[in-house]
Amino acid sequence: MRTLLLQRRTELLKGGDVPVEFEQQEVVTRPDEDAAPLVEMTQVIASNRNRARTEALAAIEDALRRMVDDPEEFGLCEACDEPIAQRRLVLVPTATLCATCQREDEANSSRGRSRRHLTDYR
Repeated sequence: MRTLLLQRRTELLKGGDVPVEFEQQEVVTRPDEDAAPLVEMTQVIASNRNRARTEALAAIEDALRRMVDDPEEFGLCEACDEPIAQRRLVLVPTATLCATCQREDEANSSRGRSRRHLTDYR
C-alpha cells in the first residue's frame, strides 16, 4: 500500500498545477463578448483541477501518516472498525471507510443538500 501511495503522489506531483490563464488587459474599445465566457470557463476548469489535485495529495499524505502512526489501524473502517476490502484499498488507497459506510455517509450528506433552481434566486 505504501508503494502504491508513493507512486500516486509522484504522479500527481509530476503533473504539476494546471496554469490558470487570465485575459490580457488591453485597452479595447469594444470587448469581445464571445471570448469572455470561454476565458472564465477555462479559469474555472483549471482552478477545479488544481483544487482536486491538492485534495488528492493531502489525502495521500494523511494515509501515509496513518500508516506510520498506527499501522495496525490502517485499512480498518473509521466508522465500523471492520477491515476495508483489499480490492477497495487497491483502487482507493486513501479510503478511510468501507464501501458500506461510505455509501451511508454519502446518502446522509446528500439528504441535507437540495438542488438549486433558477426560481430560488428571485
